[in-house]
Amino acid sequence: MKVIVEADGGSRGNPGPAGYGAVVRDELSGETLAERKGFIGVATNNVAEYQGLIAGLRAAVELGAESVDVRMDSKLVVEQMSGRWKVKHPSMQPLNREAQEVAGALARVSYQWIPRERNKQADRLANEAMDGETKPETKPETKSEGAKQPHWSGAVGEPTRIILLRHGQTRLSVDRRYSGRGDHPLTEIGLEQAEKAAQRLSTVDGIAGIISSPLQRAAQTAQKLADKIGLDVVTHQGLIETDFGDWEGLTFAEAAAKDPEVHRRWLGDTAQKPPNGESFDEVHARVRKARADIISKYGGKTLVLVSHVTPIKTMLRQALDVGPQFLFRMHLDLTGVSIAEFYPDGHASVKLVNDTSHLG
Repeated sequence: MKVIVEADGGSRGNPGPAGYGAVVRDELSGETLAERKGFIGVATNNVAEYQGLIAGLRAAVELGAESVDVRMDSKLVVEQMSGRWKVKHPSMQPLNREAQEVAGALARVSYQWIPRERNKQADRLANEAMDGETKPETKPETKSEGAKQPHWSGAVGEPTRIILLRHGQTRLSVDRRYSGRGDHPLTEIGLEQAEKAAQRLSTVDGIAGIISSPLQRAAQTAQKLADKIGLDVVTHQGLIETDFGDWEGLTFAEAAAKDPEVHRRWLGDTAQKPPNGESFDEVHARVRKARADIISKYGGKTLVLVSHVTPIKTMLRQALDVGPQFLFRMHLDLTGVSIAEFYPDGHASVKLVNDTSHLG
């Protein structure tokens, strides 16, 4: 995938209160795929611009981009990242190294200077980040201890807190059969599990949205919570389960007997597709795009996402920034609850995994 990253940063005082903004666009359509912004405290324009670049590159990596055209109105950052100017200032050197390291995860990155008037969206995001921290009417005195202070890991900004809930039992999950795009309803036990999960999550303060896979087993689970807290369920196609193709409805043993060589490779290779199905690599890219889309709409809020085993594992893998073996070693129970927080600067943290205490 080819994308354009537009990044900017600003400082009111140089040095002074500083923030950054970054936008990732689809190269062909121009569609905005992700936005990032963050307040970084007292810093210079150059530091803020580098932070914007780093956030934009990280967002591109998260979206699965292979080729990135970076466009910025900072001549210094463009020339230093292109290797035409030396990085002499000590405060710039670690930022340059970090940006080069993130860029190293991409197959191709180019850098282009553009005039400020062509960088308005990133500039707006940077100003929004600064406004949120410097306007007295939006920052109560008690905010000094709030979530916008730097995280212990170095993460900056207000995280989007995503509560991940697996759906309840279906007739296929009883027999541990591959259940992908088949649209099966919850069993009576599944409805009871969903009710207990909803009761548990209804005590969480500040849930701003409930977003579900379109499949009815997830939608039914989501609706139980929606009924309790008075929100509508929004569906997102990106949260749908893996397409298991010809293995849909089969047990593990039946799929292994039907396609022994393909099944063997599939167990260790995330690029391998089930016959007429979808690879885990394709799910990874789909979930990454869905997460970016959801965060662009609900950034900084607490959300409940109701989905399936593979999308939930995939989002946890992305939050942990670990390799594909995570998918094969992580177990998720029916109505298991996990929590991941994604920060606007690209950092993330996992707070909970597969908690089923509500079923006890």
